[in-house]
Amino acid sequence: MIGHCAATLQEMGYKVIPINPGLAKQNSILHGEKVYESLESVASSSETPSIDMVDIFRRSQDAGQIVDEAIKIGAKSVWLQVGVVDEEAGKRAAKAGLDCVMNACPLIEGPRLGISGPDAK
Repeated sequence: MIGHCAATLQEMGYKVIPINPGLAKQNSILHGEKVYESLESVASSSETPSIDMVDIFRRSQDAGQIVDEAIKIGAKSVWLQVGVVDEEAGKRAAKAGLDCVMNACPLIEGPRLGISGPDAK
């Protein structure tokens, strides 16, 4: 599912930057993009000036740490995928000024909300 979501978001015009510590150690490329070890390593890269959304494909008990990293690097929003809920992490994100969506998929919600890509008005 992760690969499908990333590929579809790319087709819609989004820049998708994969994060996977294991693949990053292998200098992997996924869907034409360098795989990074962490959000911090993406944020410190000159290739990525800002991060609009962190899409979290992890278990609920692991999501809070990623939300905290997203807050630390100044991401604009966090999106916890279908089945992923961490209310406390959501509160921290909101308090830090991030938009937060839980238990939802951008591929499902985007069309429902009339969003077809990053430049959609």
